[in-house]
Amino acid sequence: MRSIKCIWLLLLLLTMTCVAIGQEDRRVEEQKKAIAALEKKIAAEEAAIGKLQKSRKTTEERARRLARQIAQRNQLLTETEREASRVEKEVERSAEMADSLQEALEQNRTQYSELAREAYRNYRQQNYISYILSSRNFADISRRLTMMREMAALRERKLREINSLKQSVANEQLRLESRQKELDSVSKKVEGQRKRLQRDASAAKQEIRTMTNKEKQALARKMEQEEQLSVAISELRKLTKGNKEGASFSSRTSHLNLPVVGGRVKRYKGNMAEITGAKGATVRSIYEGKVVDVKRNRITAKYEVFVAHGEYITSYTNLGSASVEKGQKVAKNGPLGTVGAAVNVTTMETEHKIVFGIYSPNPKETMSAANCFKK
Repeated sequence: MRSIKCIWLLLLLLTMTCVAIGQEDRRVEEQKKAIAALEKKIAAEEAAIGKLQKSRKTTEERARRLARQIAQRNQLLTETEREASRVEKEVERSAEMADSLQEALEQNRTQYSELAREAYRNYRQQNYISYILSSRNFADISRRLTMMREMAALRERKLREINSLKQSVANEQLRLESRQKELDSVSKKVEGQRKRLQRDASAAKQEIRTMTNKEKQALARKMEQEEQLSVAISELRKLTKGNKEGASFSSRTSHLNLPVVGGRVKRYKGNMAEITGAKGATVRSIYEGKVVDVKRNRITAKYEVFVAHGEYITSYTNLGSASVEKGQKVAKNGPLGTVGAAVNVTTMETEHKIVFGIYSPNPKETMSAANCFKK
């Protein structure tokens, strides 16, 4: 009886796993679309760069496009690495499931062999007849016949379970083989993207060496403009009217954690702060609140998240991924996504950062992002 329960639990787990696989497959499709979109964007940039002639007039434009392409290539590499990690976990899960099913199959085969041997031994020794003839009365005969039928039915069920488990083992092994091939393919893609990234960075550094400091400063200003918010804060202010989530936040709020785990404040500019961190570092909400918008920057392909704390708004741009949706409530230090890759246009080196902004409900009041983090 215990073994039957174990089998049913295993089959239930297998069913739940299939449902989880279905959900994972949908996420995989979304991720593949994101990767395909990035690959298309990078190809378009490469074509545009190829058309630009080498001259002083176009040096700045080439450098700007190369910097953007490095950032996009970093994004693509991050997405591809994330896909490789997902497939690797799927390989591990499939291997564990295949081993569990194989173990259950062997247990069932052993139990079935014991049942078959016992049945054959009783048949050879005519124990069935002795068992029936030794009954005390007709009621006892009926009970013993029922028990014999149940034993026969148990052997039959065991045989069906064995066949079902054999099929499950075969399916899981096929899935494992498929996932292993997929992992090998994605790992090759990751290596290919790394090599292309090195090529892009080398070309960009060569380009930047030919530029004067004045040209580099102009390029930096243009790149900063691309990172600016794609929506008017005035429009978002309308969505925060009467918001109660995080309403205790005010212009005097301080002693908050930086929005990038382990981050460093690189530069402050007006109400904006540039905060760098490690690759893949979590970006978190500085205070409890409500997500009023999540967008993807049309130029940089990075995510932008806007959180309302009462009627104050904080913005988190240049995110590599977003883990929240519009209308979602977030806790203080709650995750919003991961830090995105960017390019320092004066060196063409890759760094990982977000641009953080804070806005008062009063449009005339300019807030300094630095004040929130003063300890």
